[in-house]
Amino acid sequence: MKKIVAIMFNMCIGLVLATMTGGGLFAAVGAGGALSLLRTGSNGLTMAVQKEIWENDIVESLWADNAFLNFATNADQYVLAGKVVHIPQAGASVGAETNRTTLPATVTSRTDTDVTYALDEITTNPIKISNAESVELSYDKRRSVLADTTNAINEAAALDILFKWHPTVAGQILRTTGTAVIAHTDSATGNRKAFCVADVKAAQKLMNKNKMPNNDRYMLIDADMYDQLTSDLSVTQYRDFSSQLNVAEGVVGKLYGFNIMMRSEVSRYTNASTPVPVKWSTAGSAADNAAVLCWHKSAVERALGTVTFFEDIKNPLYFGDIYSALVRLGGRIRRNDAKGVIAIVQTATA
Repeated sequence: MKKIVAIMFNMCIGLVLATMTGGGLFAAVGAGGALSLLRTGSNGLTMAVQKEIWENDIVESLWADNAFLNFATNADQYVLAGKVVHIPQAGASVGAETNRTTLPATVTSRTDTDVTYALDEITTNPIKISNAESVELSYDKRRSVLADTTNAINEAAALDILFKWHPTVAGQILRTTGTAVIAHTDSATGNRKAFCVADVKAAQKLMNKNKMPNNDRYMLIDADMYDQLTSDLSVTQYRDFSSQLNVAEGVVGKLYGFNIMMRSEVSRYTNASTPVPVKWSTAGSAADNAAVLCWHKSAVERALGTVTFFEDIKNPLYFGDIYSALVRLGGRIRRNDAKGVIAIVQTATA
């Protein structure tokens, strides 16, 4: 009812404006219709924030800033109600026999199963915008405010999925073998063996033994371990490595069949005999070891659920407009034996 009254009021105002300016009935309708699309704020008439635009920006930025997420099996189609992933798993394969002599053949059935896992809900801290109309009217300012929201979601989503992608199977964990360097993760102390060319070659060997295809192999390295690796490359190796630079896909080089990508932080493992990945939100420890993640595109998956943007216009407690966002995102190693996924964990040393 309020909306109808508001539209009628705007139409009347439009009629007055049209009469004063010499316009006709269509001018009145146009003016009133335009006014009905505007929301009155403390500083005059302002456009309502377009939630769909903000949500699209969040999704686009999520993939753009974390390019490694593009190189995994996409399980979006299996997301149920935006919260849970359901993936049908085929049962035992149908057998075959050459020159069958016994008839009738034995009839069997196949029992399929359903693998499920829940998506994590990642939410941002609310942001107050006291001059909302300038956000809508100036794209650059709107984008700068939105950057705080998307950056928080990007980092949390990336580290959350990386934690889920890191193997816990002993056979899929290698250790670094380079010369001693100072530990670089938060709160870590002492020395660690550097990540070197020989470690990449060892990962290639294990990937081959896992019977993974030669194409679509990826390796994600943090900034410090990337520096260790490139320092270990010979001039010829570095030339070949850098010739595979692909900025559009986030690939900084290629070595021993791996498309190598780099980000500021990847993951941490404990220093147990069989290292265990440390959740990204856990405070750093003196014994933490940084890790490199290697995977084949078919061996890991990620799934994007709902993306929601929230707004509370003219909040009386904060004297402004409050905005926040929510993303549901998840992922997993596809095989229980973790074949096709390798962690190269730092070795603690004197």
